[in-house]
Amino acid sequence: MSNVLDQVTSETEYFVMPNMPHEVEFTKCQIPQVMYENLKQFSEERKKADLESFGVIVNSFEEMEPEYVKEYKKTREDKVWCIGPVSLCNKEAMDKAQRGNKAPVDEQQFLGWLDSQKPGTVIYACLGSISNVTPPQTIQLGLGLEASNRPFIWVIRGSDASNEVDKWISEDGFKEKTKGRGLVIRGWAPQVLILSHPAIGGFLTHCGWNSTIEGISAGVPLITWPLFADQFANEKLAVQILEIGVRVGVEEPMRWGEEEKIGVLVKKDVKEAIEKLMDEGEEGEERRKRAKRLGEMANKAVEIGGSSHLNITRLIQDIRRRANERKQLST
Repeated sequence: MSNVLDQVTSETEYFVMPNMPHEVEFTKCQIPQVMYENLKQFSEERKKADLESFGVIVNSFEEMEPEYVKEYKKTREDKVWCIGPVSLCNKEAMDKAQRGNKAPVDEQQFLGWLDSQKPGTVIYACLGSISNVTPPQTIQLGLGLEASNRPFIWVIRGSDASNEVDKWISEDGFKEKTKGRGLVIRGWAPQVLILSHPAIGGFLTHCGWNSTIEGISAGVPLITWPLFADQFANEKLAVQILEIGVRVGVEEPMRWGEEEKIGVLVKKDVKEAIEKLMDEGEEGEERRKRAKRLGEMANKAVEIGGSSHLNITRLIQDIRRRANERKQLST
């Protein structure tokens, strides 16, 4: 990797990542290790711990990315266990609702609202719990949701929920214009529960891994808005490899403390991405079919006899075998 990056002089020029099962293009600034030079020591320590570990447990399932699992296992002497999606360990609606923090709104309120919507018509928008999107950018996201004329649930949490954004929602007409069509949740929301509702037709996400795999598990196509870290790589997986996503169009990562330096995506970008994802033509229909198939595969993986269920069994056996070997060496 380092040899390839040394040959790339531009931060924004696309190049093909070598030695990958698929032809995937990145820019230098989209690579996590380049993005955070000040975390180089942490990255080296993490890499060292990774190499010294017995193996790696992955929140994924083999059917989704078989070529990459195969290659990763080669580097770890087969000690890689895909045991996900772990979000599917909760099957009942009540279990899904009680995951994580308490939602600031009554679950029955938004579930009742979702029940009133047609299947596959609602956009669920959430840019994660630690995003640092500027107020102007957050407002443009809201304007895009408004302009789409689609029903939506918009979760605003973290630093996105600023006084400026709250004022815009309440006093500048957004709340009134989207009344009955849009539902805004400030703070934590039971994402798995929402995504599993049949009314959800698209997930506008920052492409954090948990959100990405939760969207895939629910069989929901994605609108991708990566911000930093591994999120650009996750976007490539969803859009270029799995072909279940549509890009909003973010090209550069957001750096902490330098958010204002990145250009603001406007409502037009958001509106067009939503329209493309929800398109009822052949392209949109095929994307939805692929997303649905992946959701079905994810659910089968965690069932008894599924690949992830078998990997959990194999993991337990490998740990026991390892413990016995170490015990024998110490006697």
